[in-house]
Amino acid sequence: MDQGDRHFTVRLAQNARDLAAAQRLRYAVFVEELGANGPLVDHAARLECDGFDAVFDHLLLIDTRRDADSLEDVVGVYRLLPGARLDAGAQFYSEGEFDLTPLRASGKALLELGRSCVHPDYRGGSAMFHLWNALGDYVLRHGIEVMFGAASFAGTDVAALAQPLGFLHQCHLAPEGLRARAIGPHAQLAEVLPAAVDKRAALVATPALIKAYLRLGGFVGEGVFVDHAFNTTDVLVVMDTGAMSARHKRYYERRYG
Repeated sequence: MDQGDRHFTVRLAQNARDLAAAQRLRYAVFVEELGANGPLVDHAARLECDGFDAVFDHLLLIDTRRDADSLEDVVGVYRLLPGARLDAGAQFYSEGEFDLTPLRASGKALLELGRSCVHPDYRGGSAMFHLWNALGDYVLRHGIEVMFGAASFAGTDVAALAQPLGFLHQCHLAPEGLRARAIGPHAQLAEVLPAAVDKRAALVATPALIKAYLRLGGFVGEGVFVDHAFNTTDVLVVMDTGAMSARHKRYYERRYG
């Protein structure tokens, strides 16, 4: 249900209240809706937090008609970390799941994306349009050349995801120079990927955000990471921003023009 574009504001979090509002939405989506948990999740305050929040920028989609005092005005979020911000020896969030050596060695300006979510009442409307337009502005401002981040399938039964995972790895594998590889017991997927992929069934089972990344020219890294704490199976999505910009314009002209 779209709530009306004129009531939307998109900006970066500016203070502790803004961050808490983002964490409140993340709690509603990731913890209450999808069953995630973690050592820093604050169940009493209903905030989904982790140790990386302090170094990321937090892009907020705000509905100005909603109650800011209750932290309910933020209806969409993206977490953004430019590689240039990392101190020497520091890691990206997704390096707990994927070996990013090819990306780091590429010499390109990197941006890690994460914790993307939209309030249920705003899905299917223009919420992602506003977030992605603001993300595009951020990319230009910071000179970003490659965006990447973990994108999730709900659940941890890798065999049940054989069709969509097979489709991604057969049809959308990143070029070798940008091909990050998953770490962990299911990294190679050899025992579950089907010999033949039913593309229609695979696309039906693929989350909308991953399909949107693919439409914009995105690829996936090799293998998956099973995140039991978050109750997800993760792939690493990689996007070249130069190739994405033209696709982004065409995609939104078709959908919203």
